[in-house]
Amino acid sequence: MATMLLNPIAFQLGPISVYWYGIILGTAALVGLLLAIREGKRFGLSPDFFMDILLIGLPSALIGARAYYVIFQWDQYKGDPLKIFAIWEGGIAIYGALIGAFIGAWLYLRKKGYSFIRIADICAPGLLIGQAIGRWGNFVNQEAYGGPVEESFLRNTLHLPDFIVNQMNVQGVFHHPTFLYESVWNFAGVLLLFGIRRIKNVRQGELLLSYLIWYSIGRFFIEGLRTDSLAYKGSAWIQSIVDALWSPMTFVFEPGYLDPAYGNVRISQLLAVIIVIVGIILIVVRRLRSGDRAVRYSDPIVSTKQTAVNLVEANQGTEAASAGSTSVTESEEVHEADRLRKQNHADVPSPLDEQPKVDEQASTTPELGEAQADNNDSVLHPENKDKS
Repeated sequence: MATMLLNPIAFQLGPISVYWYGIILGTAALVGLLLAIREGKRFGLSPDFFMDILLIGLPSALIGARAYYVIFQWDQYKGDPLKIFAIWEGGIAIYGALIGAFIGAWLYLRKKGYSFIRIADICAPGLLIGQAIGRWGNFVNQEAYGGPVEESFLRNTLHLPDFIVNQMNVQGVFHHPTFLYESVWNFAGVLLLFGIRRIKNVRQGELLLSYLIWYSIGRFFIEGLRTDSLAYKGSAWIQSIVDALWSPMTFVFEPGYLDPAYGNVRISQLLAVIIVIVGIILIVVRRLRSGDRAVRYSDPIVSTKQTAVNLVEANQGTEAASAGSTSVTESEEVHEADRLRKQNHADVPSPLDEQPKVDEQASTTPELGEAQADNNDSVLHPENKDKS
């Protein structure tokens, strides 16, 4: 019977059981989010932006992680399909989580007009520290451990505390704490990524590729110690390549048992090899092709859709300013013409006086108008006054 010192249930809320596994995964996501937010401020990206990514990426990651695991362990679930949704019991695959998270984030960022690679670079350390913390959920559930070891190896060689040693006692047999190996490797990778992203000439995408390469190297060697690996029956030459690459570990460790009837190639190891090779090739080729023209990690990050909106607004503002300038110019011309008319006493109607003035005398009676006309005539022609 397993020695289970840690209760997988953290507390109860009525009929609802809250598991340590879920709490640990939630904490991992929160810490990763905070790291991304902090780095995003350097590029003027708001915390809400990364919160939206998390709200989309986290469900996508859980779906991808569970689907990946269920696909390769279908015999375990086909008799009771409802168990597929019991993720609190464990049974998720990190590579499936990455695939699901990348798909969800890519769709969201494409809609918002941001480069997936640029944002993934920012999120890479947060992803790795999330994985480092999340592995402790496997510790609580007594899963993802390695092959059998002596208790003295855990206590005297690794100098592990009692709570880890006792938890590694599964059904009376002590096992490699592979969760701990991977957690420590990932924490070291976070520090490495912090250093890489401060290098001046780091190009876009290289932080993401460095994260994938670092994680995959550690995962390849640690996976060989485990006894619960997802596997398949592959070609003999593939098995020989994987075994040859892992062989340096045999000087210190024994490989974890893998049932030949289940498979002979560990899927995570094979994926790790492919990711490392492809990642290195991409870094080298992209640097050779792009040269100094490549976008750097430190370059500003701008949404293409926001840029389009700004251009439209700028054009509209230019047109409005041009129209206003024309209007002001025409008004100035009118006032200048009026000033010159007054200065020269020119008998020219002012452009400002476009509306005709009402002749007050025209509104009087015809008799008054005739009298005024006679008076004007007498002033201008005195000789006519005597005649009247």
